[in-house]
Amino acid sequence: MSMTKKKEVGSRLKRFREAAGLSQRALAEKCGWGASRIGNYEAGVRSIDLDDAEIIATALHVKAHQLFFDDIAPQSPEPQHKEGNAEVLGNMQAWDSQTPLSEDEVSIAFLSEINLSAGNGLMCDQEQDNGFRLRFAKSTLRRYNVAPENAVCVSVKGDSMEPVLPDGSTVGIDCGNRKLVDGKIYAINHNGDLFIKRLYKLPGGGLRIYSFNEIEYPPREYEEQQVIDQKITIIGRVFWYSVLL
Repeated sequence: MSMTKKKEVGSRLKRFREAAGLSQRALAEKCGWGASRIGNYEAGVRSIDLDDAEIIATALHVKAHQLFFDDIAPQSPEPQHKEGNAEVLGNMQAWDSQTPLSEDEVSIAFLSEINLSAGNGLMCDQEQDNGFRLRFAKSTLRRYNVAPENAVCVSVKGDSMEPVLPDGSTVGIDCGNRKLVDGKIYAINHNGDLFIKRLYKLPGGGLRIYSFNEIEYPPREYEEQQVIDQKITIIGRVFWYSVLL
C-alpha cells in the first residue's frame, strides 16, 4: 500500500472512529491492541491488512471495505459505466459422497461429533472421521500452506463469534499450524471443550481470548500459569470458513 493510500485509509479510519465517539485508546482496546497501533494507522505510518480491517470494522460497526474505499462515487455530468464487483469463476456443480474426486480435489473430514483430548486437543486422524466430507481444491490448500492430512472441518455453535461466524458456520482448521499470530482465528481446547476464537499473546506467556460478539462475551485474559492450569491449548489455525445466509 503506497504512502498516499495509507494516509487516505488512515484519514477515513479517523472519521469513522470520531463518528463512533471513540478515542484512539478506546478503539484499540476494543480491537485488543495497544493504543499506538490505531495512531499509526491514522497517521499513515502503518498499512491496514484485511484481517485488521475486519477487526476494526467490527469494533466500529461498519463494513471492512468502507475503510479502504469511499462510499460515494465521484459525481460526473457524463454517464458512467459501473464496473461489477463480482467475477465469474465457474459453475456450481452438485455432488454427493458417490461423486469421484477430480485430479485437483481432496476431501476433508467434517467432524460433526468431536472428541477432545485434554493433552493434545482435537486429533486430526481417522479415528474421528465419521464419513462426512467436504471438498477442497488442492491448489487452494497449497496457497494457504495447508497439508490435507492436517485439515479438518467443524461447525461453529452459538453466537459468540457473530456477526463474522454465526451459529452453524463451518470452519476449516489446519491442525499442523499452531503458531500463535496476534489477531488470527484459532480452534482451541479449553479444558476439554472446543472453541473457535481470535487469540492474542500477552506478556509473560499469557493469552487473550477474543470473541467478535464482545458485548455478550467480553475478552478474557489468562496469565501463563492459568493457561497451564485450565489446560488451554491451540488445536490449529482456522484457514477457511463458510457462512450460509
